[in-house]
Amino acid sequence: MTEEVLTFIDNGVGRIRLNRPKAIHALTPGMCEAVNEALLAWRKDDAVVAVMIDHAPAPDGDPKLSRGFCAGGDIALIANSAKADCVEAERFFHVEYRMNHLLFVYDKPIVAFIDGITMGGGVGISLPARYRVATERTMFAMPETGIGLFPDVGGGWFLPRLPGRIGAYLAATGGRIDGADAKAIGLATHYMPSEKLEDVKAKIMADPASLAAILDAGTETPPPSKLESQRADIDRLFASDRYEDILAALNADGSEWAQKQLSVLATKSPQTIKVALRQLVEGAAFTDFADNMRNEYRIACHVIRRPDFVEGVRAVIFEKDNAPKWEPATPEAVTDALVDSLFAPLPPEKEWTPLPELSA
Repeated sequence: MTEEVLTFIDNGVGRIRLNRPKAIHALTPGMCEAVNEALLAWRKDDAVVAVMIDHAPAPDGDPKLSRGFCAGGDIALIANSAKADCVEAERFFHVEYRMNHLLFVYDKPIVAFIDGITMGGGVGISLPARYRVATERTMFAMPETGIGLFPDVGGGWFLPRLPGRIGAYLAATGGRIDGADAKAIGLATHYMPSEKLEDVKAKIMADPASLAAILDAGTETPPPSKLESQRADIDRLFASDRYEDILAALNADGSEWAQKQLSVLATKSPQTIKVALRQLVEGAAFTDFADNMRNEYRIACHVIRRPDFVEGVRAVIFEKDNAPKWEPATPEAVTDALVDSLFAPLPPEKEWTPLPELSA
């Protein structure tokens, strides 16, 4: 069997190459464990100057298998576990969130090339990197409200730190943005045409100590950002942290753009949107990324036991009828008490913790 993630050292660069093309490189627990193992080994290896995260080219250049950097996590595994005892799902979240945290606190510079579909788990493995390179093929999204999960893998930290109310808008709607948008709002640090990537990677491999200068030299001005042109509407209409207020603002506005957002939101889990809006408020207040990941792990363990997650995955991933029956079905029916219960602490022995090697 081909390794689903390749980890090796190439002339002073620790390489992490996602290699699961048929699943658009979606992460499995084993892939996250392999990344953690490599990163921990390279921390104390003076021969490793920098780390590069990308995806391996598709076999035979098959365009159908060349769409993504990383489309997320192994949702099927999580959903099947949620239908049973949740043990495998909880183990997956625990190891994945440890990977997100390790990337965030890593001492050596990391560059992630987000060339293609970057969603969910793909966001989590790239945003903690110091340098994030987008291209014209980048399609970035946190689409979890559509499957009854929540924008995890660090979304609670990164989304509220975006300009204005863009984070709340992306979390609630699951909106997809392109590489120009990602660069405009700071999700990407650099933008360059995909045809330049191999040359830039080769230069980094030849001189890893000059990583930042090489990226700066290779960057190009992206096309105008469509998201930036919508900023005023986003900041005004998604201004509230209360879902009912957002819906009221969109209804009162009545513009074509507002109507489009209402129809998008109508397909999403009301529970998940309320969870996401609160998650972003709490995430904005954290000063330690580990506290954010502990909070997200609590939410994950509670949310997978609620009906919306299994139903959302059924409707969007498994049966693809795109007609989920949410429970509760309306925002008003999602009570504060229900939302509170999804943020409740876990028993001490079940709480999330960073990798023990980080405190050694």
